[in-house]
Amino acid sequence: MGECIFCKIIKGEAPAMKIYEDEYTMAFMDIAKDVDGHLLVIPKKHFTNILDCNDEYLINLMRTVKRISNHLVDDCGYEGVNLLNASDESAGQSVFHFHIHVIPRKLGDNIKAWPNFGGAETPTEDIFKRISML
Repeated sequence: MGECIFCKIIKGEAPAMKIYEDEYTMAFMDIAKDVDGHLLVIPKKHFTNILDCNDEYLINLMRTVKRISNHLVDDCGYEGVNLLNASDESAGQSVFHFHIHVIPRKLGDNIKAWPNFGGAETPTEDIFKRISML
C-alpha cells in the first residue's frame, strides 16, 4: 500500500484536483484527459476493489457517487452519467485501490463508454443455473 497512488492522494502526498471529500470518501478529477469531466470516487481506506471492500465503506462510497452524479446533472449542465468499475486484473483493473469512474454525459456527446461485447458463448440458461443464488 505504500506505493498506492490513491493512498498518497488521500494522505496529501500526491496532488489531486479534489472536488469532494468526507470522512469516508474522496472524489477528484481523473488525469487521463480522455473525457471532459471524468471523475474518480474512492474510499479513504485502502481496499483493492469491491471484492474486499467492507459494507460501511461501500455504502458511503455509493452515497458519494450518487451525490456527485446528482450534482453533475442538477448543477453542472450534464444530462446523465456513466459509472464504471473494474474489479480485478481479469476485469481490466489497473490501479489496485477500489474506485468508481464517473463520466458526465450529454445527448450527442459521442462518448462510447459502454463496452462492445463480442457475444455470449454459453447459453444463458446454463450460466443462470451455475450462478443463481436462490
